[in-house]
Amino acid sequence: MLMASAASLSFVSSFTDNSLFSSGALVSGPKLIFSQHPPSGSRHKSKSIVIVSRKISGIEEAMRIRRKRELQSKSKVTKRPPLRRGEVSGRLSVPDHIPKPPYVNTSLLPEISREPQLHDSEGIARMKAACELAARVLDYAGTLVRPSVTTDEIDKAVHKMIIDAGAYPSPLGYGRFPKSVCTSVNECMCHGIPDSRQLQDGDIINIDVTVFLNGYHGDTSKTFLCGNVDEDAKSLVKVTKECMDLAISVCKDGVPFKKIGKKISEHAEKFGYSVVDRFVGHGVGTIFHSEPIIIHNRNDRPGHMVEGQTFTIEPILTMGSIDCITWDDDWTTLAADGSLTAQFEHTLLITQTGAEVLTKY
Repeated sequence: MLMASAASLSFVSSFTDNSLFSSGALVSGPKLIFSQHPPSGSRHKSKSIVIVSRKISGIEEAMRIRRKRELQSKSKVTKRPPLRRGEVSGRLSVPDHIPKPPYVNTSLLPEISREPQLHDSEGIARMKAACELAARVLDYAGTLVRPSVTTDEIDKAVHKMIIDAGAYPSPLGYGRFPKSVCTSVNECMCHGIPDSRQLQDGDIINIDVTVFLNGYHGDTSKTFLCGNVDEDAKSLVKVTKECMDLAISVCKDGVPFKKIGKKISEHAEKFGYSVVDRFVGHGVGTIFHSEPIIIHNRNDRPGHMVEGQTFTIEPILTMGSIDCITWDDDWTTLAADGSLTAQFEHTLLITQTGAEVLTKY
């Protein structure tokens, strides 16, 4: 998961200074201005009136759903406490015989490769192996989610499973990230660092797993429910996964990348949710992060999908504002208003007829 800069349209990790961004960070389509009353002396065809009415109806419905959720939230007696950081334990070791990605030996954040990840038959086979392992590790991590378990315990279990398979946990040492997996709880949008905080009954947690196996990265994430989760949180998680699945359904050779953001935005808005625009999907393969940059909200960014290409789709949805704050660890990024967020991610292989999901849960 990368963070996008509107100022330069370059793409960097989440510890970029927030001052680079303004509300609605990335490029979006032209704004639509609706008028309920035609200007004096003008003539309007009935067809365009119907189209405008339909657009207004969709927006009003999204606003109605959000307002209803806000009123329901205010009526609840108990309120979810804000996320607090725990103690971060020391970095875990990796056996010397396990191959490591080149960034491990430097504290600098790797630049985003401008070349898309295109693979021959051998490369595809290796990508599939890395992605299959990432999916199995994520499944296992999900079985550990329950009240009283710490995210540090999840990290240790994930780390062991990855190195036992002869792979390297890709996040470890990436731009000084200190852990082997990202664990983002409740209002944490992404890049949560595992620590001593215990999961609570009713939490939701995104676990983001990437493994480096035989020279290839496999990348995937999923939001899990912890204990008795309320219906609002369940709905957010469900719709977020639906957004990812709908975006995947439009992918195939020759399709413009911007269709991904359009599909996600349309579905999220039906339920009054916002799509976080600061974090994007990316090409993945022998390099952890590369072109193409996958924008999850409406946009006019050029480019189209090519057969043999691999990249991630990983939308983040929130119940409230898309504004965010980053802790001084330079990674953990939270919704500024404390709203719940959810995320799902798959690595895809583009084919002539569609997209093969390489990280099936």
